[in-house]
Amino acid sequence: MPELAKFNCSQTIDCKQGAVRAVRYNVDGTYCMSCGSDKKVKLWNPASGLLLKTYGGHADEVTDAAGSCDSSYIVSASLDKSIIYWDVSTGTPVRRLRSHAGGVRCVCFNEDSSIAISGGRDNAVMCWDIRTRRLDPVQVMKEAKDCITTVLTNEHKIYAASLDGCVRHYDIRVGEMTCDKVGEPITYLAQTRDEQCLVAGCQDSTVRLLDCETGGLLNEYKGHQADDYHIECGILQSDAHIVAGSSDGYAYVWDLVEAKVLQRIRISDNGGVVHSLATHPKRQELLFARRRDMYVFTTDVQIEEEQL
Repeated sequence: MPELAKFNCSQTIDCKQGAVRAVRYNVDGTYCMSCGSDKKVKLWNPASGLLLKTYGGHADEVTDAAGSCDSSYIVSASLDKSIIYWDVSTGTPVRRLRSHAGGVRCVCFNEDSSIAISGGRDNAVMCWDIRTRRLDPVQVMKEAKDCITTVLTNEHKIYAASLDGCVRHYDIRVGEMTCDKVGEPITYLAQTRDEQCLVAGCQDSTVRLLDCETGGLLNEYKGHQADDYHIECGILQSDAHIVAGSSDGYAYVWDLVEAKVLQRIRISDNGGVVHSLATHPKRQELLFARRRDMYVFTTDVQIEEEQL
């Protein structure tokens, strides 16, 4: 298993958009997005900290965003109950989709970016065909008993995590739903690169590793503080390390197999909840959100390589 080099801050970006609600990489990690309480999405170059574009059109806080597989579109979710499908280069909304009865918490694209999937405070998961002009969702799943906090998808399945303590697997091929009960409110869900496991961040200050096929609990990671915050988690690109934010101003990195804390990353000297994060799809790089700032952390090895 590869040694984990120490993460250091390479960039601190004041996003100037009120509180940053979420940070996300695009498909290859060249760009990143920040979602703000100022109702806007901003596109950045994480290496230079340069602001590339601002997308304004929501009527309330933006909670999540995702880039398409060719990076030419962005889909964003907002507490204004809508999803906006944006043209990246022009910055204009291509389509505004409304069917959720409450604020939309999370959004993602399927593999070829033909379908957008959203989850909301109305406990519903909705699938939208964004290549057509159809404004209604093509499918609505309403099995959850509480707010949907994360939606994920791969070729065959849609995963939805909810504050009701369950992860629901929707098998697209056979039209079946499987429910795995974790028993604690799930604030975030991530999938390993090999698609074998799910990482669930829970409100009881525990990150749980779940088997995708059986739903069985494989491991637990502790040490961080979640309190009542929606703390996000992720898996580093090697599939060997788990990372999560914390309400004490730190982020924590664990060994996936041994579940021991390998690094406590100090994000800021003056505290603040580190609630949103993103792991780079190709290298040892992390994005964190705390208050109004976005932080880019990379490993020493990489910085040295870039200087050479």
